[in-house]
Amino acid sequence: GEDAPPPGLVEALALGNRAQDVLMSEYATGRTGNEILDRSKERLASERIDATIYTHAIGYHGHAAGPTIGLWDQQQGVPGAGDHPVFPDTAYSIELSIETPIAEWSGQPVRIMLEEDAFFDGERCTFLDGRQTEFWMVG
Repeated sequence: GEDAPPPGLVEALALGNRAQDVLMSEYATGRTGNEILDRSKERLASERIDATIYTHAIGYHGHAAGPTIGLWDQQQGVPGAGDHPVFPDTAYSIELSIETPIAEWSGQPVRIMLEEDAFFDGERCTFLDGRQTEFWMVG
């Protein structure tokens, strides 16, 4: 009988979108993937957002040349691949997840996983074609 997701899931997706915003705001020309990861994780922790970041450059062959910004199992940095700097006019898969308890489900933790493509122009990182900000209801 539900026709909308519970408020806790809506809030969880909003936390995922906030994590995307924080990560993308840390892009700066010359900053390494590990530096972006560290700065993003620090800010997200201060906001009490439990995030896992595993972002990568995209190009002609998927996971393209460029900095790795975390891996699902390497949230303290990625030696080598994470040490590469960000350059202007490059594209990335803004890929991450957050985990948060859902009040309506007795506090059961839920992981929201997001992956959207973005472009860094040297000043700002923006989504190529928007991002998911609401759930698609199937009924």
